Amino acid sequence: MPKERAARLRKNAGSPPAAAAEDLPGVLERTQTVESLAQLPERGHVVHRGFVESITILPAQQAPMFAVSVVDRPAPPGGRRAAVPHLRLIFVGQRRVPGIWAGTRLRYEGMVAPIDGVPTIYNPRYEILPVRGPVPKPRPGA
Repeated sequence: MPKERAARLRKNAGSPPAAAAEDLPGVLERTQTVESLAQLPERGHVVHRGFVESITILPAQQAPMFAVSVVDRPAPPGGRRAAVPHLRLIFVGQRRVPGIWAGTRLRYEGMVAPIDGVPTIYNPRYEILPVRGPVPKPRPGA
């Protein structure tokens, strides 16, 4: 068996590298840019901008995971009066993600799927965006 595997490896040694996702036709057409979380598909690759509404940090005894709840707009002073669509971003293997806390404006993308009835993206690509309007005061100890 090892001889057959070695022969296969030699045969494939001169083959060109695998194409990146951007090089494959049709991949970019399947990515949806959504303006509102109400337009979010049940499954698929999405790009969206939103605000972090809450974060979840698990205790040290559990496997590391950092979860963020994202909404379209930050809550008004005094809180929300009704439920709004939200999305969960989960960073597996992280206890914290520098720069991400409640109120942070993000651009993120990834594969969305319903997990426990909540649209969820695992390990999204993200970009921290500048806050529009007045700059919030820094959190103490952050």
